[in-house]
Amino acid sequence: MDKMCTDALPLTMSSPEKQETICIFGTGDFGRSLGLKMLQSGYSVVFGSRNPRMSSLMTSGAEVLSYSEAAQRSDIIILAIHREHYDFLRELTEVLNGKILVDVSNNVKINQYPESNAEYLARLMPGAHVVKAFNTISAWALQSGALDASRQVMTKKENPFSTSSAWLSDSYISLGILGFFLFVLLGITSLPSVSNMVTWREFRFVQSKLGYLTLILCTAHTLVYGGKRFLSPSVLRWCLPSAYILALIIPCTVLVVKFILILPCIDKTLMRIRQGWERNTDFSKSAVNGKSDI
Repeated sequence: MDKMCTDALPLTMSSPEKQETICIFGTGDFGRSLGLKMLQSGYSVVFGSRNPRMSSLMTSGAEVLSYSEAAQRSDIIILAIHREHYDFLRELTEVLNGKILVDVSNNVKINQYPESNAEYLARLMPGAHVVKAFNTISAWALQSGALDASRQVMTKKENPFSTSSAWLSDSYISLGILGFFLFVLLGITSLPSVSNMVTWREFRFVQSKLGYLTLILCTAHTLVYGGKRFLSPSVLRWCLPSAYILALIIPCTVLVVKFILILPCIDKTLMRIRQGWERNTDFSKSAVNGKSDI
């Protein structure tokens, strides 16, 4: 991890004076992330690696030495390695006597071993002081710092069971499913092989009544999609409405005209016109009288 990457990450604590040296065995993701946090907190960090020259992407300001050299530089050694690789510690028994060994490992499975990793390490290194720490956080949490979700503090209490806006998503999905189902039904009824098998009354009911119902459901589906943003000026980019607003012009116009036509005063007049009714005027009366005289 280069210097630019190190400076970009958030600092949790800074100290003008260098504190004691911390030794970390392991140059993996967790070891590098933990070393970065130690450096940002003012500690001097030295890494222990089996191949010091081949270690790359190390934190700027940290040294990479062999296990024996790194252990001699500090009284606190953090083991950021897997349990399967603890056997090399037998060769460092004299160097690690009296030092604090911090075990950060976790097993892949529950009850994978008859004893915990810390107990195994304590039995392996009886002259060292073994403690368990840092095994409940991840490398990502260490790198993210204050940006991590687990460290964010809620400034406003919110009720997790609040349904103030949950009905919008439920209505959006429900209206979309119903509208799509009726739309498919209209399409099937329009097929010649199906329309020839139904009566005119049934065909008219599906294409007229259910057709308008489908239009209402699909229009409501789009209206709920917009929600509170439907007429919000903030969504009007370049003073132009969104695509879903433009798509509602024609269906809304059709529904408004249909609503006007089904008003009792207008529907009654239209029905009489369909049945052959004509308005009585002086011209029509004279025409009827003239025809009767002939």
